[in-house]
Amino acid sequence: MAKNANNEIAKINEIGEKQAQKMGYELLEAVFEKENTGVYLRFYLDKEGGITLDDCEAYHRAVQPMMERFEYDFMEVCSPGIDRPIKNERDAQRCLGLDIELRLYKPRDGQKVFTGQFAAYDKGDITLIAEGEEMLFPKKEIALARCIVDMDEVENVDLSDPERM
Repeated sequence: MAKNANNEIAKINEIGEKQAQKMGYELLEAVFEKENTGVYLRFYLDKEGGITLDDCEAYHRAVQPMMERFEYDFMEVCSPGIDRPIKNERDAQRCLGLDIELRLYKPRDGQKVFTGQFAAYDKGDITLIAEGEEMLFPKKEIALARCIVDMDEVENVDLSDPERM
């Protein structure tokens, strides 16, 4: 990514974070993502209890005028989803002790995907416990790390509860 784009996204994150804090949200990140239809400026928000569509709409309306000086085709405000990647210390703390999936750039012992209990996080390095064995994965080897979603829990969510919508 060009230096100017890095500076722009840093400024966008700074502006977006201030607005998110004012509204009681947590800005996980703002990113430019190029797709066939154009360049998207995406804001990923969260809050205690989860982000709602109304939250996304309110944030979009508040932050959009502040983004007019930046180059993009479309702007979206999104929830990171229940299977969001573990990208930093904050994400790691949320998932410690849970089952996670690691995908590696290159195979280790003939395999690129590992699952197990998330035991430790140290500056991007992840310790996983799988079949009673502790395994350390350096940050530079990890393509993706995320919590494993328990589909039984998802299927049993009470959709009539207005707090879950």
